[in-house]
Amino acid sequence: MIVYGRNPVAELVRAGRRRVLQVWAVKDPGFPFTRASSEELERLAGTDSHQGIVAEAEPYHYVHAAELLARDGLVLVLDEVQDPQNLGAICRTAEVAGALGVVIHDRRAAEVTPAVCKASAGAVEHLAIARVRNIADFLGEAKAAGFWCYGAAADGRVSCFEVQWPERVALALGAEGKGLRPRVAKACDELVSVPMRGRLDSLNVSATTAVLTYLALQREFRP
Repeated sequence: MIVYGRNPVAELVRAGRRRVLQVWAVKDPGFPFTRASSEELERLAGTDSHQGIVAEAEPYHYVHAAELLARDGLVLVLDEVQDPQNLGAICRTAEVAGALGVVIHDRRAAEVTPAVCKASAGAVEHLAIARVRNIADFLGEAKAAGFWCYGAAADGRVSCFEVQWPERVALALGAEGKGLRPRVAKACDELVSVPMRGRLDSLNVSATTAVLTYLALQREFRP
C-alpha cells in the first residue's frame, strides 16, 4: 500500500504497526530512504500532493470489532460514510481525542486508502479501525457489552448538550447527505442533534463528529 505526505509517512514509521517496504524522498527524512525526484514521487503516489515523500507499506491492519468493546470509552460507528476526506478527518479527531476506535462498513463505505492516510495526517497508523458487515448488528453487540448507543441526526429530539454522556458510548454517524439508515437509527438508544443557530442548517459528518467526540469524552479532559 502506498502512503504519501510528510506526516502520514512519518507516523507510519513511528507507529511501527505495519512493515515499511521502501521510502522514496526528495531529501533526507531522518530514516532510511531512496532519493527520488518530485516527478518520480508523483508517479508513485498518483498525485502531486506527496509533499516530497512516498512510502510503500504492507496492507493496513484492521482490528476485530470486539476489541473496541473491551473497555470504557468512545467508539465511533460510521454508517456508510463514503468520502475519503471525511473518513480521514474523522480518524484524526478520534485519534487526537483518545477514542477507542472507529468502525466502518466493509463494503459500501470508504476504507483506509492512501488518500485517507493523507487526510488523517497519519492518525490511522495509531488508531484501531474495524470493518463490519452490519452496522446495526454491531450496535447490538455494543449494547450487550454495556455501551449506550447514540445516533447523530439533524432531527434528533435530544440536544447533544443535554446528554449525560456515560463511560461507554457508541456514537453512530450517517453518510454524507443521507444520515443514518432507518435500521441503524432504530438500533440506537437515542438520537441526538447538534443545535444550529446560523443561517445554514447542517454540519458535514466530520465536523459533527468533532463536536460530539469531545462532548462524549469531556469527563476525560476535566482537570
